Amino acid sequence: MTTSAAEALRDGVLRDDRAAVDKAISLLVAFGDQASTGIGVSELARRAQLSKSTAHRVLGMLERNGVVERAGTGYRLGARLHELGQAVYPRRHEALRDRLLPHLTDLYELTRQTVHLAMLHGPDVVFPAKLYGHHSVLAPSRIGGRLPAHCTGVGKVLLAYDAEAAAQAVAVPLRQLTGSTITTSDDLLAELARIREVGVSFDHGESWSGLSCVAAPVFGPGRRVVAALSVAGQTGRIDLDRANVEVRRVSAAASQVLAKAAA
Repeated sequence: MTTSAAEALRDGVLRDDRAAVDKAISLLVAFGDQASTGIGVSELARRAQLSKSTAHRVLGMLERNGVVERAGTGYRLGARLHELGQAVYPRRHEALRDRLLPHLTDLYELTRQTVHLAMLHGPDVVFPAKLYGHHSVLAPSRIGGRLPAHCTGVGKVLLAYDAEAAAQAVAVPLRQLTGSTITTSDDLLAELARIREVGVSFDHGESWSGLSCVAAPVFGPGRRVVAALSVAGQTGRIDLDRANVEVRRVSAAASQVLAKAAA
């Protein structure tokens, strides 16, 4: 076999490998809301825009690797995929969540509003825990979910006290979620400077129209920011002045607990 033929064959295999990955991902995304209950091969193939035979072949490969599993005559997402999802976030996030959950509960008891515990993960903020208030409020946050850090109260307060993360955030285009989202690096850096001056961050409809919140940092050993707590509610109904006082108080108490534990 000539060198050019070998290179062509190798390139062909690589293209096939990439195609297979693309097909597998398309199928996994196609499960949608039926990821845990199961869905038939024909419907998965239709959603993923694959032939039924190709979908069946790729699903068989995914099943052998534990990424999907049988659910009657169809398939559902498997345990291996859940394990991979858990591995995305550092184990310290889980340990820190457990340490801070009592403080999140305290914040809820003081405000009776929706409260969040959040941590940074790259340019995004993730929500290991959330407690829902008595008043229903629409919000894009969910437990285990993530949002761009620059357009949330918790995300901005975390960026304000983490220079490296802030530099990474402004190095890429800022995604706009609402008409109030900060979209320029200069505006974001100015906002982060204001947050460091006052010690808390406000979100006035930047992640979701009609949602307001106030967030404060939680510091670990060496005064390094490790998490943020926030109180959120419907704009015009939430008392942000009261929420400001309570989130400062609880975050400070949480920071003291973490500092003592590390001493």
